[in-house]
Amino acid sequence: MRVGLGFDIHQTDVRRPLVLGGVTIDSPFGLKGHSDADVLTHAIIDALLGAAALGDIGEFFSDTDAKNLNRSSLDILSETVKMLREKGYFVVNIDATIIAEKPKLMDYKSQMILCLSSCLQVRKSCVNVKAKTHEKIGPLGRSEAIEAQAIVLIDKEKNI
Repeated sequence: MRVGLGFDIHQTDVRRPLVLGGVTIDSPFGLKGHSDADVLTHAIIDALLGAAALGDIGEFFSDTDAKNLNRSSLDILSETVKMLREKGYFVVNIDATIIAEKPKLMDYKSQMILCLSSCLQVRKSCVNVKAKTHEKIGPLGRSEAIEAQAIVLIDKEKNI
């Protein structure tokens, strides 16, 4: 069994939609980024890559590669899961936290879990998503950015 820790942060951008965990959120702003800037999914990808000692998201999905421009982070996550499967790993569980002052995310968490668990090829009960505010402190508290953190547990396939 192996554990990985992931983190991502993006500045807000009123010209883009907000996508978190593969779900488009009703919000007056989105996030700046080369892909769809889904900080939650990016944190999970980094955690998975770290757990398998494969590096980080930038090594495989560069923000300078035109192929990744506006790319769905769920697509990147699917590709990451495929990479892990090729190394003999499968996802045991994921616990993730989104830190955002706005918008409120409670009503979207079950949709995020459904999208992520489907992409990860695990039961919904294996994915947990929490949403926290930054108590109006600093750039996160002023809604200038959104952050996500994730921890994952992976294991080797039983027959490998």
